[in-house]
Amino acid sequence: MKRHFIFLFFPALVGLALSAGAASHQKPASKATPAASARQQAAAKTKTAPRVKSKTAAKAQPVRSLKQPPSANGDLAEARLLTIYQLMATAQSSEALTQAEQLVKDHPHFQLAQLVYGDLLAARTRAVRVVGDVPEPLRTAAAPVLSELRDESQLRLKALRERPPAGALPSQFLALSARNKHAIAIDASRSRLYLLENRPTGLTLIADYYVSIGKSGLSKNAEGDLRTPLGVYFITSNLDPKSLKDFYGSGALPINYPNVLDSARGKTGGGIWLHGTPPSQFSRAPLATDGCVVLANPDLMALIRTVEVRTTPVVISQSLKWVTPNTARSESKPFEAALSAWQKAKSSGNMNQVLSFYSPNFNSNGKTLTQWTPSLRSELNLVQGRAIQLKDLSMLRWTDTADTMVVTFGEVTDGARTGPTKRQYWVRQGANWKIFYEGVIG
Repeated sequence: MKRHFIFLFFPALVGLALSAGAASHQKPASKATPAASARQQAAAKTKTAPRVKSKTAAKAQPVRSLKQPPSANGDLAEARLLTIYQLMATAQSSEALTQAEQLVKDHPHFQLAQLVYGDLLAARTRAVRVVGDVPEPLRTAAAPVLSELRDESQLRLKALRERPPAGALPSQFLALSARNKHAIAIDASRSRLYLLENRPTGLTLIADYYVSIGKSGLSKNAEGDLRTPLGVYFITSNLDPKSLKDFYGSGALPINYPNVLDSARGKTGGGIWLHGTPPSQFSRAPLATDGCVVLANPDLMALIRTVEVRTTPVVISQSLKWVTPNTARSESKPFEAALSAWQKAKSSGNMNQVLSFYSPNFNSNGKTLTQWTPSLRSELNLVQGRAIQLKDLSMLRWTDTADTMVVTFGEVTDGARTGPTKRQYWVRQGANWKIFYEGVIG
């Protein structure tokens, strides 16, 4: 006897996606098992249904209306889930069930996949009205977990239907040097991390991954506030997974929170990492961390294999603005004029002229402008009026209540082969740009 699948929710759930596509740390959270239990109960309700023979994901029909994200050798579990969504939306439920069964077999801790599998099983005997349509009393007991999984599902779909324009880059990346081989941009509104490669032709999106952020959302201000920071950061190290608890999964990439701007604003805390999930979890809810950015372990491993310590910038934004390279170049010109003027002043050796570029609130690793001025004078004496060149220049822009530039370059005096690598933070004050931090980083 042929079994019929009855979905009252799924065309509405995926329909919007299809139409749009065509146009710091804490103790490990307790295991969220109700969703897996929901799948088991749904399966128990269908004992009389014939078991569907599994097929490999390689035979999956492609999702044509939703653009698949680049994976950069990350895990394909999300792409397989999207294929299942597409099959459900087009009433190919038997094939969806086959592929869902194989997906949960390959990734038994992928809770969202388990939930979809449970709905597919339940739909063979009754109408399924919502995502995670489990029977009472389990529905009440599992309500928080079900809500988180529905949010995760919607965010994955949103990120796939609202793809960055081809050839565009996040507006913060005004210029990257050849030493910045990759860049990371995180869009919290989509729970998405975008990995870009810095090619001779410019920044190119090569992968993007679902991520979880702080339980209390964004804009970290203090230790223990359960928020993920916003701003421009750099990966500072790659922690050996053998030195970490299972809670952090396959590894961790710390970032330099608090950065110079954060410290100037009195923000506290630390230990913000990009890290993985414990063995019992494939992914976490959208808002589930103590402030870190958490990826599925296969995705984190792809990231670790790709990015470089110290030179990889990480932008964390509420919502990314994607612009064309021409727009980025145009927006960088006013600041480039100020940077060039500072370079010319320093080359001239005129102390007063150079000091005019520095903010009264300047701080260099704890030294005020007055305390730091002798170091600047020593540099000018060594330059002796020779021109200085800025090598391997990168410019990253951060705009919130103020307009800030994070500039990194090698400062090389004419006649010298090498020079120190410096980082400056500039802030726009009216029509003028002023330096409020300068330090040697290499």
